[in-house]
Amino acid sequence: MEYRAVLDEVAPRLRRLREVRGLTLGAVAEATGVSKSTLSRLESGQRRPTLELLLPLAGLYRVALDELVGAPEVDDPRVRLKPRKLANGGTYVPLTREAGPLQAYKLVIPDRGEQPEPRSHEGYEWLYVLQGRLRLVLAEHDLLLGPGEVAEFDTRVPHWFSGADGRPVEVLSLFGRQGERMHVRARPRSSGTGSAGARPSAAPPTR
Repeated sequence: MEYRAVLDEVAPRLRRLREVRGLTLGAVAEATGVSKSTLSRLESGQRRPTLELLLPLAGLYRVALDELVGAPEVDDPRVRLKPRKLANGGTYVPLTREAGPLQAYKLVIPDRGEQPEPRSHEGYEWLYVLQGRLRLVLAEHDLLLGPGEVAEFDTRVPHWFSGADGRPVEVLSLFGRQGERMHVRARPRSSGTGSAGARPSAAPPTR
């Protein structure tokens, strides 16, 4: 597609993005500092898009700049999976399309075969084991979770993950800012290393 044709596609895409998010031109203007008249001309194709204009719009609509210029239709339900490396040698795939209080990830965590080094940070996490076994060290608990088992915990509690049995583990993770809660909680069946079953949480979700 030639350069002019690419630019011609930006106008209707900008309008669709705004409408899908339920925003008025006035709301977009207030959030980005781009005037309503300029936004209107961009969406009608009367104003050529520039980097200076597109950057704040891409930030507001939570899309990459290259997607804004040459993306598929915004109603395309497919999530483009882009695996990324974890510092511990594992891999994660963001599954959430837009920014929000809860973010979903698929994690592939290797058997780290090392002494646990628990860390803590703000947030709340819900884990579901898809395949393999997950070793979860959570405060004084040392747990093994198998496929279909769930853990939920405040990430301010020191924690550490690893695959078990010399194999990686595949995990679905939902991570939220502090105050978000899910519906199930993992509890150790016995002291020391053991598995954790999914049990109802005593507290209702606060989200």
